[in-house]
Amino acid sequence: KFNQTVLKEFILVGFSAYPNVQAFLFVIFFCLYLFTLAGNLTIMGLTWGDRFLHTPMYLFLSALSFSETCYTLAIIPKMLADLLSKSRAISVTGCGLQMCFFLGLGGTNCIILTLMGYDRFLAICNPLRYPLLMTNVACAQLVASAWAGGFLVSLIETVLIFRGSFCSPNLIRHFFCHMRAVVRLTCRDSDLTEFIVTVISVSGLLGTFLLLLLTYVFILSTVLRIPSAEGKQKAFSTCASHLTVVIVHFGFASIVYLKPEASGGDDTLMAVPYTVITPFLSPIIFSLRNKDMKQAFRKVMRKTDALKKY
Repeated sequence: KFNQTVLKEFILVGFSAYPNVQAFLFVIFFCLYLFTLAGNLTIMGLTWGDRFLHTPMYLFLSALSFSETCYTLAIIPKMLADLLSKSRAISVTGCGLQMCFFLGLGGTNCIILTLMGYDRFLAICNPLRYPLLMTNVACAQLVASAWAGGFLVSLIETVLIFRGSFCSPNLIRHFFCHMRAVVRLTCRDSDLTEFIVTVISVSGLLGTFLLLLLTYVFILSTVLRIPSAEGKQKAFSTCASHLTVVIVHFGFASIVYLKPEASGGDDTLMAVPYTVITPFLSPIIFSLRNKDMKQAFRKVMRKTDALKKY
């Protein structure tokens, strides 16, 4: 299967199969990345700068923005550099670290989205007990648990893949160290390892999604019992942004992890929505559909204008 020369570095094939559009892709991905960073940093800045937003819902949103910022930092800068470079090498250690952070932060995002659904469940289905159950301290503990859980699973998967040596060819047919692409380069039989890490990833993805689905079943059941149309609309409006991001996030993730095995080129293109588009859309959805966030932004702009006049 492989030449038995032990490898010390990999070559990320990335988008080299499309040489005529690499400059165009760089411009597109670079602009999306800048907007992603700006959107997430704005959400974090507004949340921590406005005392009115110091509530569990916005603390979860700020935690998600921070996690997604780290998530894009693990993937996109290297991808952008490779689009302009002829050398797309990455060390085995660097590849392992990138994979660990990608999987860990991806898992953290899934768990935080689930916690945000749980927060909405408590607020709508148990409004009287909500202030007692979902304090800022409890929120911080849940976010810490999300990071611990995401990186525990990530560490297990990364160790499983990198516990042995890798043999040539050293070409990773992807624009980052995706687990499926890397595991196929191991010197040993990779089928069992690939099956195990795929089962772990799919279980985590489906598990968090099913918890979210169950949460929204209870929320929908409660909302439908609200007598007034205005009350129903108000309850739904608090969930609209979160539900939209959940659909986008898990929809694109399912394309990557639940699809049958495909060719390297297909894997590369199909991972773009999950790694680039989803982090770009998330802050836009949460900002555009959130009155409190818009109001906080307007307050900042008014203060900025006042300082300029002064």
